Amino acid sequence: MSAGHAHKLYRPARSPVHSLPPHCKIAAVLAFVVTVVATPREAVWAFALYAVLIAAAAAAARIPAAFLLRRLLIEIPFVAFALLMPFVVPGEPVAHLLGLPLSGPGLWGAWNVLAKGTLGVAASVVLASTTELRSLLLGLERLRMPPLLVQIASFMIRYGDVVTDEMRRMRIARESRGFTARGVRHWGVLARSAGALFIRSYERGERVHLAMVSRGYTGTMPVTDDAPATRTQWTHAATLPLAALAVCLTGWTLT
Repeated sequence: MSAGHAHKLYRPARSPVHSLPPHCKIAAVLAFVVTVVATPREAVWAFALYAVLIAAAAAAARIPAAFLLRRLLIEIPFVAFALLMPFVVPGEPVAHLLGLPLSGPGLWGAWNVLAKGTLGVAASVVLASTTELRSLLLGLERLRMPPLLVQIASFMIRYGDVVTDEMRRMRIARESRGFTARGVRHWGVLARSAGALFIRSYERGERVHLAMVSRGYTGTMPVTDDAPATRTQWTHAATLPLAALAVCLTGWTLT
């Protein structure tokens, strides 16, 4: 994928985080998330320190706080689920809200989901903001992710915009003919449009595959940048997960 297909989360900049190899950043974020998940939920202070670590990484990557906070809105469905837990999880009530009992296990469960989910999403946003999509895919390949899955993800990202544009053109064509979906009686038209979109996408995929095979495609894309990461780069990338591991171990010790 060329620079013209850079995703909206990516923020080009010259920073120590941007310069790290993608597989180092992926491994660091994965280790950080695993460490956060392994932290006991009762260690509330530990999650505050994790948030400080994420903020430090975002500052080093020159990611504005407003940008990071806006991207965290993607977890709103999980927040809604967590807010329901104190009301639906059985347990001894510890408080009441609007006449409804709030169970102790439900409150701890809600805190667990909110804290760990938010930190995981924030770490993912920092990773996506400092790494281009093609670099992410190359990083996954260097980490020995199955090549077939990498290729599927690559084509999905590359042609997602193509399918979206096709759907937009079909919508404009319907509206230019005076169609406006107002109720159940129009679902048949929308269903036929979805079927036509599927057929067009399938046929386009077949044509693209034949064109790639005719140009020598054998199931793997050529790698243009295969420089291995240096020990210094791995050390810099390991700063975040190692600091998180120290916090996690301290949390288990004090809990």
